[in-house]
Amino acid sequence: MMTPAQLIFRVILVGVGAAAIMDVWAVIAEALFAIPQSNFAMVGRWLGHMPQGSFSHDSIRAAAPITGEATLGWAVHYLVGVIFAAFYVGVGGQRQLRQPNVVIALMIGVGTIVFPFFLMQPAMGAGVMASNRPDPAFAQLKSLMSHLSFGVGLYVAAWLQATLLPPGRPQLKDVTG
Repeated sequence: MMTPAQLIFRVILVGVGAAAIMDVWAVIAEALFAIPQSNFAMVGRWLGHMPQGSFSHDSIRAAAPITGEATLGWAVHYLVGVIFAAFYVGVGGQRQLRQPNVVIALMIGVGTIVFPFFLMQPAMGAGVMASNRPDPAFAQLKSLMSHLSFGVGLYVAAWLQATLLPPGRPQLKDVTG
């Protein structure tokens, strides 16, 4: 059994690792298939307008820029990765940090697509499932590939932390006095 601090540390590693693998996939997809990477500055812009009460936009690109929007967007991207990793461990148990299950990881990864499809894209002006975009099917496929890569990332990052940071051996008691 892990201590709460060990559990939190490992969940953070898995979440950051999964988000990083998702980002590596985006770079590969752009290089090989000319699929543009997501612009997390627009996520930062969307979030940056919320304190003023603006939760949805006709076009987030047309909204006024926010100071530090790129940094905010990227930070939230990785924070959400950690939150979804916590959900992964919550659903599958701490066992996912010792012997990760690829099916659970992929299901969580693909399941996270509901957030961009039904919350973020509509709120940023792209419509439900990117229906307002010039090529909705392309945008949907891009989202699906991104979130599938996040699921792969959950599994790979969980496997790596389990392999590289195995649980410590039980300590022998000092019986000499």
